[in-house]
Amino acid sequence: MQNEFIEKVKQKYGGKKIYYILTMGCQLNENDSEKLAGMLESMGYKPTKNIEDADVIVINTCCIRENAEEKVFGKLGELKKLKLTNNIIIAIGGCMMQEKEMRNKIKQSYPYVDIIFGTHTLHKFPEDLYYVLSNKEKIQDVLEIDGEIHEELPIKRNNTKQASVTIMYGCNNFCSYCIVPYVRGRERSRRPEDIIKEIKDLAEKGYIEITLLGQNVNSYRGKENYGFAELLNDINSIEGIKRIRFISPHPKDFTDDVIKAIKNGENICKLIHLPLQSGSSNVLKAMNRNYTKEQYLSLVEKIKNNIPNATFSTDIIVGFPGETEKDFEDTLDIVKKVNFEQIYMFIYSRRHGTRADKMENQIPEEVKHERFNRLKNLFEHNISKNNQKYIGTIQDILVEGTSKNNANIYTGRTQSNKVVNFEGNKEWIGQFKKIKIIAEHTWYLEGKIDE
Repeated sequence: MQNEFIEKVKQKYGGKKIYYILTMGCQLNENDSEKLAGMLESMGYKPTKNIEDADVIVINTCCIRENAEEKVFGKLGELKKLKLTNNIIIAIGGCMMQEKEMRNKIKQSYPYVDIIFGTHTLHKFPEDLYYVLSNKEKIQDVLEIDGEIHEELPIKRNNTKQASVTIMYGCNNFCSYCIVPYVRGRERSRRPEDIIKEIKDLAEKGYIEITLLGQNVNSYRGKENYGFAELLNDINSIEGIKRIRFISPHPKDFTDDVIKAIKNGENICKLIHLPLQSGSSNVLKAMNRNYTKEQYLSLVEKIKNNIPNATFSTDIIVGFPGETEKDFEDTLDIVKKVNFEQIYMFIYSRRHGTRADKMENQIPEEVKHERFNRLKNLFEHNISKNNQKYIGTIQDILVEGTSKNNANIYTGRTQSNKVVNFEGNKEWIGQFKKIKIIAEHTWYLEGKIDE
């Protein structure tokens, strides 16, 4: 049905039309935007980096943090003038639109928005666009229940060598601070044969690095007796794929068979993203994370014993309701013990509809910021020391392109996701090169070609 609408839009309205997509949030949102781009280009639209040139503007929203919502409202306010002068079509979708209050606010405060769609109706974008173009009507297309998995959507990749592949949708964990289960729905796993087919197709097109995506990838269940470990093993055997990454697993579901698959998978990166959120067992219980500080550290130790070259990245929330100074010191203690390669730090943000929003003992903003700065300072101190182990080593670097700050400097990443800058040439882009690390800087390593 959607292919029919794609063809209708292409024949009647496509051609010289231009689109612009603004993406907010996580890599799952970025993957959704690649699908939106694929559908738009199938309908005859061309991309632009200049929003003022666009005939169709799509905003793909996130609702994890309050500042993401504020950014959306600010952008919609800016688009009012473009709507009046250029008669553009404005579509807004993603997680934020699964919240009834947000949809109502959009309709009341920004009535010039043409299409509102949710996470479960992304595949219907060609149909929604067709009816707006042909009938000049406003469309709200949101499902309150869990959506189905739709395969074979067109997709426009943002890279020619690295690709993200969603393996599952939704989440069953209901962490008390998180809105995701309410806007992405319950867990739904794609069929393994569909995932394998997509990755084989990517390999045939020259892609060499794959990142598997899901709210909780290691709870993936493709079929009976086929879970995340089996999927990793099968992907590892696909010819042409040289690097496999995945985000985000949950510590409570990090089973021995998954550890074994990572250990034995020669193409599976040994950087393991292991979200901590807090180092305090009391806070973890209030968060509904289903593990303790001691269990987290025990898991890290088990992984290190089985995979000696494993490295870790994590997520940490500072200032969760009821977090005491002792609780925060427990977080700092884990940071010291694990020696994370990367930490994605967040100041707790209240989300309407979550249990944490109703909790007493909300932490004052000044305390949150003071603790955040202490965590940041500790990590930056650790990372400088941690970077020293790379000096003098030879690293296989997938050359991604030129540095944003210097067109003569090329950049890529180690298997442990460390950014490495070095002199090179444009023919190297998309290739693996052996780079000797000669210096470290806090946020990147400096290297030279190993000849």
